[in-house]
Amino acid sequence: MKQAMIFAAGLGTRLKPLTDTMPKALVPVNGVPLLDLIIRRLMAQGYERFVVNVHHFAQMIIDHVAQQDYAPLVRISDECDMLLDTGGGLKKAATCFDDEQSPILIHNVDILDNVCYDWFARQHNDEDDAVLLVSERKTKRYLLFDNAMRLMGWKNIETGEIKSPYEYIRRTGLSQHGEPLNMYAFSGIHSFSPRLFRLMERFPDKFSIIDFYLSICHRAHIYGCVKSDLKVLDVGKLNALDEAEKFLNNNK
Repeated sequence: MKQAMIFAAGLGTRLKPLTDTMPKALVPVNGVPLLDLIIRRLMAQGYERFVVNVHHFAQMIIDHVAQQDYAPLVRISDECDMLLDTGGGLKKAATCFDDEQSPILIHNVDILDNVCYDWFARQHNDEDDAVLLVSERKTKRYLLFDNAMRLMGWKNIETGEIKSPYEYIRRTGLSQHGEPLNMYAFSGIHSFSPRLFRLMERFPDKFSIIDFYLSICHRAHIYGCVKSDLKVLDVGKLNALDEAEKFLNNNK
């Protein structure tokens, strides 16, 4: 079964004043709520199970989903008591997934992109624990990979801060053989194996999924997948809404 989790619990502060009266998941682009855009696009590519986490205006999302034809495919993960961040949100949603074998696509509700998810699903092999979609986009924070594209760490090039379970990388920023590591920008889109849920048990209720990956990458198979022509539009800010319709038309 193709299954996905859509992060929709955020406060949407960058979309104020729209999010003073609605959750960002229901902010419309070309008249269609962001949540509907993502779910219907994934349905068209064979996805059959969706988990949506909720917090801000949670009941509005629940009521909206109940009125859609895709409602039977959706389960709600309730974070009304506390926002749990990306890792904590995924951990809480673990029991919403019946299929313990198939990878879970992780997607933010306020991201539009040009990814073919049927292709991306095929990049996740049986032995992979997670596959992170990355690109050569310029940013301040990069994920670090070895030549086999296995995750090795994270670096903030502005401050020089490095996170890695490997002491030699934290010390030098280089591979074990003194070579530069491959640096790619994370898209926020990734494929997660349910078998990783057991490694989340020792983590607190609230934590970042990237911090989780960085803490286990020395003993789990976490790889980067480069999409050279990746286009991502963050619709979580007001000025991007004007670009969103054009983006959708150009990346059908």
